[in-house]
Amino acid sequence: MIETKLAKWNHSILSIVIFAAATGCSPTPKDTLPTSKLQASNNIEQLLPTEPQGKPVVYQVFTRLFGNTNSNNHPWGTKEENGVGKFSDFTDSALQGIKQLGVTHIWYTGVPHHDVITDYTAYGISNDDPDVVKGRAGSPYAVKDYYSVNPDLADDPANRLQEFEALISRTHKNGMQVIIDIVPNHVARNYQSLAKPDGVSDFGEFDDTSVEYAKDNNFYYVVGEDFQVPVFLDSYSPLGGQAHPLKDGKFTESPAKWTGNGSRKSQPHFHDWYETVKVNYGVKPDGSYDFPRLPKHYMQLGFEQHAQFWQDKEVPDSWRKFRDITHYWLDKGVDGFRYDMAEMVPVEFWSYLNSSLKMKNPHTFLLAEVYNPDLYRQYIQFGKMDYLYDKVEFYDSLKAIMQGKEQAGVLHQIQAGHQDIEQHMLHFLENHDEQRIASDEFAGLVGGAQMGMPALVVSALISRSPTLLYFGQEVGEDGSEDLGFGDPSRTSIFDYGGVPAHQRWMNNGKFDGGMLSVSEKALRNFYANLMKISAFHPAMLGDYMPAVVNADYVTKSDTQQTHVLVATDKVIAFIRYTEQQRLLVISHFGQHQSVDLAVTLNAQQLNKLKLSQNSYQGVDLLTGDQHFLSIEDSLGLLELRLAPMQSVVIQL
Repeated sequence: MIETKLAKWNHSILSIVIFAAATGCSPTPKDTLPTSKLQASNNIEQLLPTEPQGKPVVYQVFTRLFGNTNSNNHPWGTKEENGVGKFSDFTDSALQGIKQLGVTHIWYTGVPHHDVITDYTAYGISNDDPDVVKGRAGSPYAVKDYYSVNPDLADDPANRLQEFEALISRTHKNGMQVIIDIVPNHVARNYQSLAKPDGVSDFGEFDDTSVEYAKDNNFYYVVGEDFQVPVFLDSYSPLGGQAHPLKDGKFTESPAKWTGNGSRKSQPHFHDWYETVKVNYGVKPDGSYDFPRLPKHYMQLGFEQHAQFWQDKEVPDSWRKFRDITHYWLDKGVDGFRYDMAEMVPVEFWSYLNSSLKMKNPHTFLLAEVYNPDLYRQYIQFGKMDYLYDKVEFYDSLKAIMQGKEQAGVLHQIQAGHQDIEQHMLHFLENHDEQRIASDEFAGLVGGAQMGMPALVVSALISRSPTLLYFGQEVGEDGSEDLGFGDPSRTSIFDYGGVPAHQRWMNNGKFDGGMLSVSEKALRNFYANLMKISAFHPAMLGDYMPAVVNADYVTKSDTQQTHVLVATDKVIAFIRYTEQQRLLVISHFGQHQSVDLAVTLNAQQLNKLKLSQNSYQGVDLLTGDQHFLSIEDSLGLLELRLAPMQSVVIQL
């Protein structure tokens, strides 16, 4: 019935479709979510295009954790004790389960071979020193060999590269693309590539270590001083105090190198990135540049002109090394890269590298971690990045709204400031660096995973920005496991372990959600439906305008119901539209009270949306409820009630 009505209404100037994010009129405990209005979710698939017409949806998986079914989770446990996921765990069923979330790209985190505290000497791999490794499984951002992959992830470590190539093929077969990490700012202190092609030298192999800096040195040196392991704080001991043959408080490095975050001391601080060394890109110790600068007008030119600019230029050796590394992975079938801490590397390098990648494959997906808003346009226009993290402005503000520390309307200000670059700004609610929404430290015991529902609606639909999902987010993973290095609330990236809510979706390798609770299933269904709108709906490629909303909060008691008109600090409404498609989106972040809303569209907005009739009828995609938009005296009005943490999406 719903499908028949919508098909009919789509031939009119306006049809309204409501997509409910959550229901219920009172706060929902952390371990339960309402399901009554999420059960008609399958209808949405019949009402959207069959191929993506919206924008990219990136699914970040921490590869070593994704397929692990072991639930021991001993602090500092070995891979034998706590288990470890493999490339082979990404079966067709697993990949199809990921694709159900509207995913277009999978970011396999932790693939390049990084330091690990596991003995792989039988495969010709040197042991890594726990004094300069964080966690037992190691940081994925201390890469030891860029031409190989983490042996932990292979069923047969001797064939680890071939097993990853098979995963690339399976991912493509299941209709998604592959992204891996490139960490250009730093490498592991003991970098040594066993798998590098003929003619390729290691980082630092031909450095002149008698000087602090030279243009073609790959590292910076603390001349005349040997490296010292940092003084460990807060009773920290590598491997949690467990014994290891190399654990002696020493690591041989002479002379010492600058540390990854830029520390120039031979003994870095415990909070420095002491497990890594900083790569030299031709930036002298005084901050001046030892490479050609791009003329300002290149901000307006395409990657072809950038590639042409660098053809006859002399560039530092590190630039060429990372060009060779990324081209190697493109040749293996990788579709793109996530660049760690890109803003710590000069933007001219990115012009050089990214233009070469785009010349090789114009569809290469380039995502960068850049936090300084003042640098956004430089790294997009000069650096030729496709997408940047929108953390400091959008994510941080959205988190503050969820926590009741900020008004929802601030997001309109952010969007207004991003109109020229919004299609390049990646939105997310979780990733490996951020707290899990369901953690007590983030949303607390009241909101829990449900607080992420209105946030996801806004984050995924407010702009042409692509969306990133972090594995386990869609089932309310809370990141509470203490696995060793680092604090809970973020799923550990340093140690072996299992991810409980995600494991319930895995269902011992069936990947069918068979062990999920009712509330976890409802949450995942919500994510799947919302992300399909983001990935498939044509309006997602259209424009944005804010909408005016008046809120009348409803308070119930045993004897009476009162209405109090208040400022809409917990409600946001906006419109996404093209010539043929229009969406009105409303999200309510309040946790305790229902709210009666009056959304108004002025004459200018009605004209832009080409709305002129007296009234329009709509239907809720998930419940079948009808809603009405009325127009009188050049003013559009839609009235509805939203429960705590409920959202709607209205198709115009």
